[in-house]
Amino acid sequence: MNKIAIIGAGNLGSAIAEGLIKKSVFSANQLIATRNQLHFIEHLKEKGIHITANNSEAVREANIIILCVKPYKVKELITELNPVLTSDKILITVVTGLSLKSYEDLVKSPLKIFRAMPNTAASVEESLTCICSNTTDKETTRVVQTIFNAIGETVFIQEELMNAATVVGACGIAYVLRFMRAMIQGGIEIGFDAQTASKIVNQTVKGAAQLLIENGLHPEQEIDKVTTPKGCTIAGLNEMEHQGFSSSLIKGIKTSFEKID
Repeated sequence: MNKIAIIGAGNLGSAIAEGLIKKSVFSANQLIATRNQLHFIEHLKEKGIHITANNSEAVREANIIILCVKPYKVKELITELNPVLTSDKILITVVTGLSLKSYEDLVKSPLKIFRAMPNTAASVEESLTCICSNTTDKETTRVVQTIFNAIGETVFIQEELMNAATVVGACGIAYVLRFMRAMIQGGIEIGFDAQTASKIVNQTVKGAAQLLIENGLHPEQEIDKVTTPKGCTIAGLNEMEHQGFSSSLIKGIKTSFEKID
């Protein structure tokens, strides 16, 4: 039976843990979560997940290791874990910016290593996780994909695109939420109370995404269905573009991408 150790269960690590146990693929007793200050992950303990501040203990007991720490902590952490990072373990990292070769240089055993970039929608099983690895082993790849399929959808990409995946897929959650907040504020300004505006916006955004997923169309094709000659939709869209809506979003994405480097 596979056992997973989530090392550094902050917001993302906790989201992965919670997402995994919502599906029947993994049970709470197959998960171990670590954090230096355990009171931050008491909610995971309440769900039946074993929690500990001892990273080495967690790695020793598990065969799949998911690193969820800050990039600057990786070297020190791998040094600490090397005595228990045996070659039979699978190492998955969701750390931003560090290459597969960086890990290969740090670990003492020849490990199958995967870089994965999920997002915090993992906690509601709606993450999009981009994955690359240093192995072509089909069974190991299947196991890793099963983990992340339990919290949403997965796509395998070339490693050189992982930073871009971080920006569009992980940072992208924040971009969409900021857009939704603005929509809610606009709704309040034209007459809705906050609760009603939130409900309308939440379902509208969910519906818009589902249209693209199910119909497989370009966004502009769905936009064309809503815009009518001299109508209020095209008037609003044109005003947003005059104010730099698309260009500011694109610039924000590029700025986030440059920050990773």
